[in-house]
Amino acid sequence: MNFLNLEKNIIDIVQEQQLKLGYRKEIIRLYYPLLSLNRLLDTNYDTNQMQAAMESFCFFVQERLGQMEVTHQKDRFCLIISAQGSEYVHEHTKDDTFLRDFIDVISRHNASMEEILQQFHKHSNHVHVEQPQNAEFNYLVYFEDGIPDNYRYCITDEGCHISYHRFTEDDYNDLQFEG
Repeated sequence: MNFLNLEKNIIDIVQEQQLKLGYRKEIIRLYYPLLSLNRLLDTNYDTNQMQAAMESFCFFVQERLGQMEVTHQKDRFCLIISAQGSEYVHEHTKDDTFLRDFIDVISRHNASMEEILQQFHKHSNHVHVEQPQNAEFNYLVYFEDGIPDNYRYCITDEGCHISYHRFTEDDYNDLQFEG
């Protein structure tokens, strides 16, 4: 079982939240489907086995993320990160300059798609940009070599502003967006 992948994913999500909303020492709830947790942990557990694994995970990260709780309803798990965990991410994670630059631009009301795509190219020469033929979003963008990150960015131009969702590669593939 690979607890490091899940810990990194949690830290990435908390860091993204702090870049968007600002830092506050507060409790954070993150929701994961069973399939995502199995992928991150490299397991094939049912919900009861995963609940037990999550209790072990909570012990594994307690020194860094504080006392965590995990609950689930059916195959949807809620990981409750303590205020100590949000403080740890704020104080001990390296600044993600790409994500900071990306969020700074996409958060502006008048940001253009060109300016947003420039942020990807500013941080890598290996950027994949695709305009899928679906109604879900306008652009799929990611770093082909996984540097500076391995996430899939689904970007939508909603006319008055641009929004995005960020997924792991496997979770993105599971969504099976219709063409």
